[in-house]
Amino acid sequence: MARPHLPLNALRAFEAAARHQNLTRAALELHVSQAALSHQIRGLEATLGIRLFHRLPRGVALSDEAIALYPVLNEAFDRIAAAVNRASSTARRDVVTLGAVGTFVNGWLLPRLPKFEAAHPGIELRLSTHNNRIDQASEGLDAVIRFGDGDWQGLHCTPIADTRFAPVCAPSIAHRLRTPQDLARLPLLRSYREDEWPRWCEAAGVRGVEARGTVFDSSLALAGAAAAGAGVALVPLAMFERDLREGRLLQPFDIGIELGRYWLTRLRSRREREPVKQLRLWLQAQGALTPGR
Repeated sequence: MARPHLPLNALRAFEAAARHQNLTRAALELHVSQAALSHQIRGLEATLGIRLFHRLPRGVALSDEAIALYPVLNEAFDRIAAAVNRASSTARRDVVTLGAVGTFVNGWLLPRLPKFEAAHPGIELRLSTHNNRIDQASEGLDAVIRFGDGDWQGLHCTPIADTRFAPVCAPSIAHRLRTPQDLARLPLLRSYREDEWPRWCEAAGVRGVEARGTVFDSSLALAGAAAAGAGVALVPLAMFERDLREGRLLQPFDIGIELGRYWLTRLRSRREREPVKQLRLWLQAQGALTPGR
């Protein structure tokens, strides 16, 4: 029996939009305009004679038919990508050297790496971690992910991910905290950025609380010390979702502040190679933030 015509581009557009539940993110991932993506989805709806999405003020919601169709397509495209990757494993791969803040690698990048490898089998990513202090030129890295305000001289900076900072601690300490003022009785673990705790205390309306705990050079070490009961740490919540979900860390107060973003940076003096561009576009699609400087 002959197979029916499969509108693969439209099916891929639907799968990406259903996975993100956001047309802008799906369009960024597929490197097409949002208008083109919407056109493909409308064409697929017309072909199938069903409604796939309900448009919402922010994003989209799947119809009952789409809920049934999406997991089948998602698995099929993953299997196709894996097969293509295996078939091309002997072909030449473009190497991209990426430095990244260890906190970002553990909390954001690692869970997403299988998707990148499936989508870009021709790129070999070589990853090294750092503590946000790195000389990109001397290290010879194609790109670096770092945390801050995006204002670094000589670098082209693209925002990748936002995160709010808030205090976290071990369960054994959390039950002793009723109000932010109670922090005055506990060690406040610190990073080398000295303004973080003062800014949080100002946002929480707390006076007379001084951060005098141990200073760490990474949020990973900060969070580890907090989980061990050494004190209260101020960390980027989005990078520790698993620890919070599984109860190793607790967030005693629902007060967070913005201290910066995670950025992908590259030297302005070097041309952006195509595989580096593909990595940048993929990271943008995952984070769906507006390009910066």
